[in-house]
Amino acid sequence: MSKAVLNDKKCKGCFLCASVCPKNALSDSGRINEKGYKIVALDTEKCIGCGACYRMCPDWAFEIVD
Repeated sequence: MSKAVLNDKKCKGCFLCASVCPKNALSDSGRINEKGYKIVALDTEKCIGCGACYRMCPDWAFEIVD
């Protein structure tokens, strides 16, 4: 089954991905990345690999893998 993988170095914390996730697999991680952005957390157990986050992310922080 496909799953999303988050590259938190690219995440800028806009949370657009969380707004389109049909399974609410994305949330606020409470962490800050090395660039100083608050980043999302990805719950891989909830992820269904639909690619909505991948398509929505303006910073290409997601990859869909098998």
